[in-house]
Amino acid sequence: MLIALSLALLAGPAPAQVPLVPAQPDPADPDATLVEELVVTARLPGPAWWRVSKGDSVVYVLGAPGLAPKRMQWDRGVFERRLEGANVVILPFKGLKVKLTGAPGALIAYLRLKSSTPFEETLPPDLRARFAAVRERLGEPAKHYGTRNPLAAGVMLISDYREKSELTDAEPTKLVRYLAQLKKLPVEQKAYDLAPLLGAISRTPKSGGMTCLEEVLAEAEAGSAATRAAAQAWAVGDVRGALAGERSYERCLNAAPGALAFDARAKADQAAAIAGALQKPGHSIAVVQLRPLLSQGGVLDRLRAQGFEVKTPGEE
Repeated sequence: MLIALSLALLAGPAPAQVPLVPAQPDPADPDATLVEELVVTARLPGPAWWRVSKGDSVVYVLGAPGLAPKRMQWDRGVFERRLEGANVVILPFKGLKVKLTGAPGALIAYLRLKSSTPFEETLPPDLRARFAAVRERLGEPAKHYGTRNPLAAGVMLISDYREKSELTDAEPTKLVRYLAQLKKLPVEQKAYDLAPLLGAISRTPKSGGMTCLEEVLAEAEAGSAATRAAAQAWAVGDVRGALAGERSYERCLNAAPGALAFDARAKADQAAAIAGALQKPGHSIAVVQLRPLLSQGGVLDRLRAQGFEVKTPGEE
């Protein structure tokens, strides 16, 4: 359960066109609105890259899908050229750890979430039937989801669904790390303490948790076709098509207390890492998930506000 919670808190049909500005923006969703001039189809082969520069220093930023098939194939030509001689490779700040000083708090939060009663037994009949149908399709017993918290149950269920569907949020980051290490390049990836996040989940209002559970069930019931189509769009530099697979239940995790502050902190840390790399002549590589990269108040928006030059994939 701890692993599932930490993972979250971090040829198919053509993908639908994603609205860059939603008709009714949600103030609780920090990635709802995208910066239109940054959402550009790539000219070079393979996935889209953005270029952040200051003087004779450049950071090439690869926008990564939020979810993709495991072992996804993509044209690595541009990436491998840019990897040569890079000063540093900056990876998405999603790695979570429980600090020793926070472990007792994490354990207490976990015990508050855990229950001997299967979660589905707490649901009204319609939701109970949907939850049980997805669970049975995944081959999991009811007792596997022993929690009183709907947000925790949803996170566990979606983690199981994505694992069985061979979908992951670790690509292409996992491959980028491996190839960078082969070349003995410095790799930077910040890890955050898990304990406060577990505590936040345990304090999430039931209404917010139930909203997330609905999102989870809808994603699992729909299947992986849309996700795979968006990943294919990402692989050929179709940014709008790739973004069509970016909005899932993750947006409702902001119902957890402190989640918006954590999101802002992560974006600020990623922007700071890129800005730090620009203090050294030469070039570096950064990988940032597409929504946090391109949203208003996102990583590129923050860097532009700090005076760095940002070029789009259409300008390469």
